[in-house]
Amino acid sequence: MEQTKPEATDSSAPSADTVRQRLFFVVLVATMGALAFGYDTGIISGALPYMTLSPDQGGLDLTPFTEGLVTSSLIFGAAVGAFLSGYVSDRFGRRITLRSLALLFVAGAIGTAVAPDVEVMVAMRLLLGIAVGGGSSTVPVFIAEIAGPRHRAPLVSRNELMIVSGQLLAYVVSALMSYLLHDPKMWRYMLALAMIPGALLFIGTFFVPASPHWLVAEGRVKEAMRIMKRLRETPREVRKEMAAMRKQAREAERGPSAGELLREKWVVRLLLLGAGMGIVIQFTGVNAFMYYTPIILKTTGMGTSASIAATIGNGVVSVLAVMAGIRAVGRFGRRAMLITGLCVVIAAQLALGSVLVFMPQNMTQSLLALGCIMLFLFFMQMCISPVYWLLMSELFPMKVRGVLTGAAVSFQWICNAAVAFAFPPLLSVAGNSTFFIFAVINVASLAFVATMLPETRGKSLEQIETLMRERFGETEKATASDAA
Repeated sequence: MEQTKPEATDSSAPSADTVRQRLFFVVLVATMGALAFGYDTGIISGALPYMTLSPDQGGLDLTPFTEGLVTSSLIFGAAVGAFLSGYVSDRFGRRITLRSLALLFVAGAIGTAVAPDVEVMVAMRLLLGIAVGGGSSTVPVFIAEIAGPRHRAPLVSRNELMIVSGQLLAYVVSALMSYLLHDPKMWRYMLALAMIPGALLFIGTFFVPASPHWLVAEGRVKEAMRIMKRLRETPREVRKEMAAMRKQAREAERGPSAGELLREKWVVRLLLLGAGMGIVIQFTGVNAFMYYTPIILKTTGMGTSASIAATIGNGVVSVLAVMAGIRAVGRFGRRAMLITGLCVVIAAQLALGSVLVFMPQNMTQSLLALGCIMLFLFFMQMCISPVYWLLMSELFPMKVRGVLTGAAVSFQWICNAAVAFAFPPLLSVAGNSTFFIFAVINVASLAFVATMLPETRGKSLEQIETLMRERFGETEKATASDAA
């Protein structure tokens, strides 16, 4: 019976181009959340120099402490948003979750733009952070479940492309306003523009389908079948994926409840692996560069406007790197890309620390420092960031995928906040030796990836779930898998 229904659609199966266009549209809509994520995290680097001005000059009179507080408040909010959205996503679906988050993006952008003081700014940044964090955990899962095994890696990686594109857009907006407006209140305009991708995400969610994986898990098989027929090129693909989803759903019904599953050892170990990957990605120090590059460059003698403009180079390098990463992630294993990226990141941080500590303060030092930052960002955004978000979309079992992805991404945001909050005080205490500290931490991250992370390339979500259950279910099985 299950095989005869898809066969009836053979003559009306969509063409490959039609399927690609439909998938592209779904990904474009979903990644509006990633664009807002990137813009909101990137724009603060251009806004901070003006927000530190006194109130009579149009600023908020930020101190080093409140500067770190304003920057990190969005990230603490993101930790909350990622965690809560996991439950909401599993309970109400990925699409409804994204629609709700879009409203928070718009409200948070308006709130930060009109904030009269530090207290209101921190509160609005927390609200905006809930949207950013919720989007960061929901968008990759939604794309992974829509895309299918063949397209999952490149399509999920487009999430990272939109994040860095949003950051590049933020850097360009900051530089243009800095050079053209000459208005100390321009930071309010910078922050207000963040409402645009949020509005586009809200509108777009009315034109994209629900996740077929989530629908099958909810027992809505016919709806899932209709969506799959529109998003796959052949009836054979539809049959194969639907059979795997229904088998998984039946096993989930017979197996433990979601609450019981969360207490199983292999799931707990898998969550710890996801949390460990959050440490890996954030303690590279990437967001110290993304948020504070102008401040780093000003220590070399570069002017405020010039240092803000230099961040455009960061954005361009990041976009090019992610484009290269999208091609690489379909050809190379996740582990190989992470190990390569971490090796170059360690070398770049050692080089940056050496340039800043041992060279005299001049333009040559400024350019070499910027070159080290760009080398770091290229391999970070090509080999590490896309793979992290891809792993977050595929590591966890379907029954609790939203909850576990939310929890792991939430912990990643906590690590992000810790780095963002601690970097200015650490830089003032340890000076440019701070980058040597990051290099040492990344050596530990390299060892973690090399010894703990299993390879998931080329496997369906259902096959990955089986692999993880076997690897982490029992100590003996994990040991056997490692030996293999």
